[in-house]
Amino acid sequence: MVLFPNAKINIGLNILEKRSDGFHNLASCFYPVGWADALEILPAQQVMFEASGLPIPGAEGTNLCLRAYHLLAEEYDLPPVHIHLLKAVPIGAGLGGGSADAAFTIRALNQQFSLNLSTGQQQDYARTLGSDCAFFIENKPMYCFGKGDQFEEIALRLTGKWVVLVNPGLHISTAEAYAGITPRKPDTDLRKLLQQPLDQWKGQVVNDFEESLFPKYPVLDEYKQKLYGLGAHYASMSGSGSTLYGIFDEPIDTSNNFGNSTVWEGELS
Repeated sequence: MVLFPNAKINIGLNILEKRSDGFHNLASCFYPVGWADALEILPAQQVMFEASGLPIPGAEGTNLCLRAYHLLAEEYDLPPVHIHLLKAVPIGAGLGGGSADAAFTIRALNQQFSLNLSTGQQQDYARTLGSDCAFFIENKPMYCFGKGDQFEEIALRLTGKWVVLVNPGLHISTAEAYAGITPRKPDTDLRKLLQQPLDQWKGQVVNDFEESLFPKYPVLDEYKQKLYGLGAHYASMSGSGSTLYGIFDEPIDTSNNFGNSTVWEGELS
């Protein structure tokens, strides 16, 4: 079985308050994009995990795909599998790539071994692996709250718009990003702001991490302004960085604009 775990962008990201468990409550819209890894899961004589493409930090045994397998194998006595992950989505980029890999592993195993897990059950398993893993079970635009693991339907569709993602290769850890945050509730609820036309989001729909990370990494603000200069209706950093994105009406020429950064572009659905 071959699947293509896709990335997501954050449209708005408000850090509301610090929780008693050390995490933060947030508000954001998660929106799927087409930049994807490739994940293959095959029957095997023993459990194996292989990765290719972009290097993945950490010990192989801690990979989220493997952890997702063991999570279900312990409860459902699954036979061994061979997992191969071709990593294409940058790591530590605010795109949820690792979380998508974990969630798609759960989805694949559920289908491959006819576990008949409901959407809610799959999301509950995914939540144990990471705050935004559960989003990728349904993998559709959602208003996200809590730690980023609770969802509500949102009437936001950007079908036919074109998105450009620029990753400058900076790895910004979650701890570093949150170190510069002072939690606060916004004056206007994000859901209300997103009801406005796309060309009115600029300056109103904000990512709270930009305030502290842009002065520290000026290239991030530089690329955001370049995206607006190329005609983006809206541009922002995704997650805790370091990827910037812009939303356009149609494909654009990005050559000679972003140095050696990795650029991906595609249509939104």
